[in-house]
Amino acid sequence: MSAITTFDSTKSFMKDILKDITIGKVQLPDFQRGWVWDDERIKSLLASVSLSFPIGAVMMLQTGNDEVRFKPRLIEGLILDPQPEPSQLILDGQQRLTALYQSILRKKAVDTEDIRKKPIKRHYYIDIERSLNPYVDREDCIRSIAEDRIVRNFRGESIEDYSTPENEFEAGLFPLNQILDSSNWRMAYQEYWWNREYGKNKIMMFSEFEKEVISRFVEYQIPLIMMNNSTPKEAVCLVFEKVNTGGVTLTVFELLTATFAADNFNLREDWERIRNSHLKKFSVLQGIENTDFLQAVCLLATLKKRIKKLEEGEAEEKAPAVSCKRKDILKMKLEEYTENADKVAKGFEKAAKLLNIQNVFTPRDIPYRTQITPLAATLAVLGDEADTDGVRKKIFQWYWCGVLGELYGSAIETRFAKDLLELLDWINGGPEPSTVKEASFDPERLNTLRTRNSAAYKGIYALLMRDGGIDFRTGEPIDIQTYYEDNIDIHHIFPQDWCKNHGISQDEYNSIINKTPLSAKTNRIIGGSAPSFYVEKIQKTAGIDEFRMNEILSSHVIEPSLIRNDDFNKFFETRKKAILKRIEKAMGKPVIHREEE
Repeated sequence: MSAITTFDSTKSFMKDILKDITIGKVQLPDFQRGWVWDDERIKSLLASVSLSFPIGAVMMLQTGNDEVRFKPRLIEGLILDPQPEPSQLILDGQQRLTALYQSILRKKAVDTEDIRKKPIKRHYYIDIERSLNPYVDREDCIRSIAEDRIVRNFRGESIEDYSTPENEFEAGLFPLNQILDSSNWRMAYQEYWWNREYGKNKIMMFSEFEKEVISRFVEYQIPLIMMNNSTPKEAVCLVFEKVNTGGVTLTVFELLTATFAADNFNLREDWERIRNSHLKKFSVLQGIENTDFLQAVCLLATLKKRIKKLEEGEAEEKAPAVSCKRKDILKMKLEEYTENADKVAKGFEKAAKLLNIQNVFTPRDIPYRTQITPLAATLAVLGDEADTDGVRKKIFQWYWCGVLGELYGSAIETRFAKDLLELLDWINGGPEPSTVKEASFDPERLNTLRTRNSAAYKGIYALLMRDGGIDFRTGEPIDIQTYYEDNIDIHHIFPQDWCKNHGISQDEYNSIINKTPLSAKTNRIIGGSAPSFYVEKIQKTAGIDEFRMNEILSSHVIEPSLIRNDDFNKFFETRKKAILKRIEKAMGKPVIHREEE
């Protein structure tokens, strides 16, 4: 049995590939980025071809598959009106083929840039005599001349002029944009030198140049990998990422943009519309990416397909799965996107409101950005049903189990789909979702939470605000208004300087156990003073009596007597237990202590 393959490997003449480019038979898929090669790389490429050195393989995709349709575009510098339908699309080799097309086939100056990234226009020449000298580096034989073909000194004065063929003949500089069809230039060159001194030597030299250099361009072959039109879209995306020499990964959003463009739909414009109309209303959503949004749309689209098949009598195990993996996003039809995009956008709006209720206000304070995707998809399905207290209670418990159980660190696409199905089922009376059942919190984890790099750290910070934390100085609860107006952030309770002076380890004083949300002004008053000192100072300056101050401290699960006595060790253990109770409340389940295990 012969092996099944989706590609063929062969060689093709460079001149034939470039000819197909000029007639539009070979084009670029719209997701390919612009041409970016500089002057030095172009000269190096031309030198390699002139010596028959390899310049790497080119990969193309055959068109004609209705499932893999991309909007095509012509290679940079080429204009065809009307634009024909291509038979092949360049997946890898865009930069090399564009450089070759512009420098040796197009008659206009090449649009490139110098080493300072300044845009320049250049014509490329090769020095006939020097190129035949085996002791001269071939790259030194390639010259790039300004658009007007005049070389100027630093004062702008003309010192070399190649603006006429006669000047080119005299200097022995061959224009590389004539190299694939050099007969006319050669005839004019021979006529110029026919009756001149040393003319015979010049003509003989050109004959040698034809054999040693021009023939190499004409006969140059490029390894060609042709992916046939049965190649699935996700394979095209994967292959492009593996071979893309530009160093920029192609996202599923860009590939889907090119797919939808084939149906005259601009996904990029629609994403901007959704961002401006829905997401920009909420600061907490400013970090949401287009791929996050597409994942949520795909979750909704695949859920609808599954429900439809089940209603039609399809067996549970044979019904299409709910998923938002890349291959599923790439299979998404335009009508599926347009049907669900605005519903999902409203789902993200609802998600933002729920996050604000949990005192998560900014992108940097979101424990897991990825968790918002299944949350938004769930809320898009529930609609107004999500506004009831009972439903919200379950959503919040699921959310905190994901955050404090630190379950969104890997394999997230699989968890997205599972959470969507199980969360909806739970809301409708089914069993607890796996995220709720699997979540656990190790009490010793609290000691290791020291920076915003951990989801649980950010989660506890939000819980301390949500569950009644009052600013030490103003006595105001922390809501979205005071968060922004008072510049609330997480700060040390026992200041770092005090801890260092009293031999407290950095691991302990930097732990979340010794931190709490406070306003910037309150933190400045605290400074590096002992807690007993700054508590008294705040009471006096803010006119707060001792009973009220104790209430305020308690709202941060701080035992007032311990902080007033500067007892760090007892404070640390007492507050650790109090925070664990907050965690238990949020997760809706007990924290298992090691001695209990």
